[in-house]
Amino acid sequence: MYIFIKILRLFLILSIGVGAFSNCVFAQKTSTTPRVMLGIDVLEAMNFAPLKGKRVGLLTHPAGVNRYGVSTVDVLRRARNVRLVALFGPEHGIYGNEKADVPVFDKIDKRTGLPVYSLYGKYRKPTPEMLKKIDVLVVDLQSVGSRSYTFKSCMLRAAEACFENGKELMILDRPNPLGGLKVDGPMLDMQYKSYVGMFRVPYVHGLTIGELARFAKATYGAMEITSKQQKRGKLTVIPMRGWKRSMLWSDTGLRWVPTSPAVPSFASAVGYAMTGLGCQIGGFKHGYGTTYPFRLLTFPSKSPSQIAAELRSYGIRGVSYRAVVAKDSKGKRVDGLYVGISDWNSLRPTELSFYMMKATCKFNGGNVFARAGKNQISLFNKHVGSQEWWREISTKGANANVKYYVDKWSRQAQEFKKASSKYYLYGN
Repeated sequence: MYIFIKILRLFLILSIGVGAFSNCVFAQKTSTTPRVMLGIDVLEAMNFAPLKGKRVGLLTHPAGVNRYGVSTVDVLRRARNVRLVALFGPEHGIYGNEKADVPVFDKIDKRTGLPVYSLYGKYRKPTPEMLKKIDVLVVDLQSVGSRSYTFKSCMLRAAEACFENGKELMILDRPNPLGGLKVDGPMLDMQYKSYVGMFRVPYVHGLTIGELARFAKATYGAMEITSKQQKRGKLTVIPMRGWKRSMLWSDTGLRWVPTSPAVPSFASAVGYAMTGLGCQIGGFKHGYGTTYPFRLLTFPSKSPSQIAAELRSYGIRGVSYRAVVAKDSKGKRVDGLYVGISDWNSLRPTELSFYMMKATCKFNGGNVFARAGKNQISLFNKHVGSQEWWREISTKGANANVKYYVDKWSRQAQEFKKASSKYYLYGN
């Protein structure tokens, strides 16, 4: 039986990469009760006692659901002893129907009749007026395990506002889809701190959103408020039950709900960490708008076999490649290279992106990073976060020493894991 389980797990890991090429995310059983109780499920099991007698605001989005797929908005609205008085929406809005990087406006929600305050419009941080009528702001946001994702920044800004205004912040914890053991990529240099990425953590950080909140509250300088406000701020995290650090999303039994239009599946969430940084400048595209977002590599005038040959020459561990035919949003044929995973344990997710940058210079016959415009450079560094790497790739191009930096970041990742373990809510 033990051998059978090991073989089954290997098959599931491989299915991240190949998955019948249908965006199926590890084989999951969703017809039975999931193994993991999310923060909202645990709160309901507590009969919502922590919210008794309080006026509640809720910051959430479509992926904010309980383990049966019911929206947290509806769970709280239907609870007899919960007084839900306001909703707050991040990028893409509470229903996920707003475009990326486009301001969202305040409104009255037609479905619930509640005011919806946008935290991705005129304001990125709740104002005192928004918080005036609530006692506690409940946060139920699903992220993807990579630093450059705005929902974590939204949570951090909300925490700052709550602590400034004497309001409680309650995080309903959710899984890190990439698990709690995988930590990888460069740390964020604080001169690149932005709404794209606000936490000084490795690109793949290995923390849940609740653990990130604990980390931020205890780390002076992480928040843009006074140390007294940060120390006195009231943070409550409702932990999950049944989640372990070794669990990937596919181990939870939970159904994936798109966290944003660009990340419709767990496979794309994994790909986000692997290819997203490598497509910032130069010509590589990662399949957004096709049937394999963040998993399908294309490059102008290069065939899938040419791209594969170049990437294979770098000896990147844990990655596999296969030429596939996909369709874009207009039904047009796209010939690309599907990035699979051959060994999750040896995979360093972000490594591929940095070799893609090296290949970009080789394919272009020159250093495209040295010729990049000011806005391109700014956005690139906000995502990657490393001044040291920018100097390397912008001056050396195809001769950049990727291995040196990848190895260095791996050592730093281990140091971060040790330092951040004090904020863990879950073991192995």
